[in-house]
Amino acid sequence: MIEKVLPDFLIRLFAGPYVAGDSLEEGLKTARALAGESGVAATMDLLAEGITREEEVQEDFALYKKLIEAVGTDPSFPEALRPTVSMKPSNFTTSPLDRGPGNDARGSREHVTRLAALAKDLGVGVTVDMEDRHWTDFTLDLLARLWEEGYHNVGGVLQTRLKRTDKDLDRIPAGMRVRLVIGIYKEPPEVAYTDKKIMKQRMLEFGEELLRRGHFVEFGTHDEASIETFLTETVGKAGKGPEDCEIQMLFGVPRKRMIGRILSGELLSKDGKVPSVRIYTPFATSWPKATAYCRRRLAENPHMALYVLGNLLARITGRQRATRSG
Repeated sequence: MIEKVLPDFLIRLFAGPYVAGDSLEEGLKTARALAGESGVAATMDLLAEGITREEEVQEDFALYKKLIEAVGTDPSFPEALRPTVSMKPSNFTTSPLDRGPGNDARGSREHVTRLAALAKDLGVGVTVDMEDRHWTDFTLDLLARLWEEGYHNVGGVLQTRLKRTDKDLDRIPAGMRVRLVIGIYKEPPEVAYTDKKIMKQRMLEFGEELLRRGHFVEFGTHDEASIETFLTETVGKAGKGPEDCEIQMLFGVPRKRMIGRILSGELLSKDGKVPSVRIYTPFATSWPKATAYCRRRLAENPHMALYVLGNLLARITGRQRATRSG
């Protein structure tokens, strides 16, 4: 409940380390640093919550266009570490499905399709993010249409907390890249599981099934036990190898040791190949637009506030000691 009572400036303080900057340039700078310093790729996402005006839709579309063009033409990215681009359908409509009757997501499908076409021309991978339950059918239908129209640079997302996901596996087009996550949207118990153990177990089960069906699986979690089981057991049981999967994590979450184990081949390697690692790298054009995202992150991980506060106090204490010693 902490995320509901904290004012915006404290939300920024606690969750700010999980946002990769307040401009496109800062987001790209972060992606370059990840590739150059850590050997991991990024998937970049514009934080643009609560669209209410058509001007905001056009601004988001224009910024995504610039992002795709930058990613597709920047020679500083090694091909194997070129970022993908993640986008939410709600970024491109003033009539979002989660605002109740009469809202029909008008304009969203057309904007996403135009961006997918540009990305295809430039060789950029696009992931259409999954939002709360109100968007699930719309997004699955959109993914199927994009794939049918030849946009095979597009990938989708499935959330294991939703009870319906068992059946939604069948709605993912054959061969499509799939990011598998627990999901951070709070849903009522009649449509979603509330036990994290169940959600994690479903990630492993669905990961194996998707691999068997020929999908490239992007296993998105920070749970190290789940990552280890997926790479050392699940992938092999599905008859697949490191080239068929990727581990995805969130920017700002410290998992350096685990990333090292993955990239060294300790957990899964074959013929000199190891699984790739990709960092979900959200950025904003202003901090107010990032606040809703940050609140959801805090709701899903309340310990985040304690972790960030501890780091902040450590920095303050360090500065005080340096001042005294100076």
